[in-house]
Amino acid sequence: MKKILLKNSIWFLLVLFITGCDDAAFLRENPETFYTVDKVFSTSEQVDQAVIACYSHVRNMFCVNEETAAMLAFGANNGTDMFDVPTIRREDTFNDYGILSPDAVAFYDNFSHWYQLISKANLALYGADLSHIMWASEETKAYVVAQARFFRAFAYRNLGELYGGVPIVTEISTTARYDFERATRIETYQFAIDEMEAILNDLPETTPVAGRLVRGAAQHNLCLLYLNKGITLEEAGNSAEAKTAYEKSVTYGNQLIDGSVYSLMTERFGTRKDEHPDYYYADAESGQIPGRLYSAAGYPVEGNVYWDLFQEGNQDYQEGNREAIWVAQIDYIANKTEDGSSRLPYTRIYGPVFRDPLSAHTTGAMEDVGGRGICRVTPTMYTRDIIYEGKWADDMRNSEAVLRRTFLGNVESSEYFGKALPWEVIYKEGQPQDVMDAAITQCYPVSCKIATDKYTGLSDGQNRSNLYRDEYLIRLPETILLRAEAKMRMDNKAGAAADINLLRARAQCGYMVQASDVSIDLILDERARELVYEERRWNTLLRMGGTVATDRIKKYAYWDEPRVSLSGTFNLWPIPQTIIDTNKDVIMEQNPGWR
Repeated sequence: MKKILLKNSIWFLLVLFITGCDDAAFLRENPETFYTVDKVFSTSEQVDQAVIACYSHVRNMFCVNEETAAMLAFGANNGTDMFDVPTIRREDTFNDYGILSPDAVAFYDNFSHWYQLISKANLALYGADLSHIMWASEETKAYVVAQARFFRAFAYRNLGELYGGVPIVTEISTTARYDFERATRIETYQFAIDEMEAILNDLPETTPVAGRLVRGAAQHNLCLLYLNKGITLEEAGNSAEAKTAYEKSVTYGNQLIDGSVYSLMTERFGTRKDEHPDYYYADAESGQIPGRLYSAAGYPVEGNVYWDLFQEGNQDYQEGNREAIWVAQIDYIANKTEDGSSRLPYTRIYGPVFRDPLSAHTTGAMEDVGGRGICRVTPTMYTRDIIYEGKWADDMRNSEAVLRRTFLGNVESSEYFGKALPWEVIYKEGQPQDVMDAAITQCYPVSCKIATDKYTGLSDGQNRSNLYRDEYLIRLPETILLRAEAKMRMDNKAGAAADINLLRARAQCGYMVQASDVSIDLILDERARELVYEERRWNTLLRMGGTVATDRIKKYAYWDEPRVSLSGTFNLWPIPQTIIDTNKDVIMEQNPGWR
C-alpha cells in the first residue's frame, strides 16, 4: 500500500502531459488524438489507480496534511469541546459564532473536499464499467468497485454528519450543472447505508496489503450510520423506526466486535514491546548528554500496551495489531522520494510551545518538550485534565507513557534544572491573566499520539515536526463505543456499561462504569479518553442531536466567545454560501440558524 499510494499522482500527471515536451509541436493545433474520459482508462490497473487516488485523498484529509482552516477544524477538531486555539493563534478561532458565517472558507473547503472524493470514486466506477477494460477475474473487478463505492458512501456519511442532507451525485458530469437538489439528512444516511450493505460480500475479511479496505471498515460504518439514522428519526418523532435503526447498529457492532478477526490488544507487542520511553533534558548549548536522561534523574517512564499502539511499525493488522481495522499508510522513504504527504505533521500542529512562555526553565524543540510544536490548536482543560479528575493514576490512557505530564527543567540556570516543573510554575499562576493565558494555552501534557522519544529522519535533517507511523482511520475501540451508544439509546444501559468497561479493563482502570452512570456525556468523555487525536470530534458532536454540541462547546471552550455567541440547537454546519449562490437553477435551502 505504501508503494501503490505513490503512483496515482504520477499517472494523472502523465494524462495531463501526454502531448510531450516539444515546445513547437505543443503550439501546433494538430493533435493525433483527443483524450476523453473513455480513452483515459485503457487497463484495469489504471482504474485501480483512480481508487488509490481516493485512499490518498482520505489520508490527506484525516492526517491534516493541509494546514488550512478547513483541515484544522475537521481534522484537528478546532472549536469543539476538546480543542481551542492558543493565544498566539487567536486569528484561527473556530467557535466565535459572532463572526462565523456560511461564507467561512473552512465550510466551503471541507464541503469541496468531500465532493472531490465523490468525484474520484465516481470516476473509478465509470472506468470499471467500460467495456474495453479487461479484468483478471470478476472477483478482482468486484473488489475495485467495492472500494470505490465505499469511498463514495464514506463521503456521504461524513457530509450527512456535518452538513445534513446534501445533493447525491452518482455519475460523473461532463458539463456544468446548476440544478443540484438537496436530499434530506435521512436520505443521505440511507444512501450511504445502501452502498455499504451492497459491497459487504465483495470486501475481504483481511488483506495482505496494509491499508486496503476490508469488510470490517464497512461494518463499522454501518454501525455508525444506523446509529446516526436512529438519532435523526428519534428527533423527528419516529421512535419505532429509530429503535429498529439502533438494533441494526448493534447488529453490525456485534458482527465486528464479537464475530470477526478483531480484538483489543491487551499485552505488550510490536517494535518496542521490551522498551520504555525516555527523554534527554538539556539546553540548546549542551545538547543530548547521556547522563541527562529522565530515567537517570529519577523520573523513569514505563511503557505499556496502549503506548505500543502508537509506536512506529505497530499500526497495521498485518503487523499483528488485532484492533486495527483501517489504517492510512505513512512511510518515511516514500516521503523523501516522491510522496511529500506521507507524514503525520502532528508534532508541529498539536505540539506545545514551552520555549516561548517558559524559556527561563525549559526551552528548545527536542523530545523532552514534545518536539518542534507550533501549537496550531490547544487541548482544552477538559481534554487534558477534567476527564481524569479524581482518577489520575487509575487509567493507562493517563499514564506518563501515554499522556506525559512530567517535564524537567532543561536550562542550567533554572532552579528546576533536572527536576520536575510544578504545573503552577508552568501555568504561571498568580501572574496577570494574559500571561497565564499564554502559558496555559501553549504548555500542556504531551500525548504519545502526537510526539515520540524517537523521531525518524533526524540524520537526514528532519526537525522533530513529523511522525512517520501509519495512522488509524478505524480502530476497534471506536466500534465498541458506537455499540455502547446504540445500546444506551435503546435504554440498555447495562449493555452500554459492559461495552465501556471492555475499554476500561484494557486500560487497567480502577474505576468501572455502572449502568446508572451511563449517559451521553459519559460516552463522550470515554471517547475523549480513548480517541483523543483520533476521532473527528465535529462529526461526533453534530450527529448527537439536541443541544449536545451547543452545551459542550459552551461549557468546555477555553475562550469565552462561544459562551457569548452560541445559542440554541446547533447540529449542522452551514451549506457554504458559494454553493447556494452558484446553484442558480434550483433553490438550495440553508441550514437552520445560519444567515
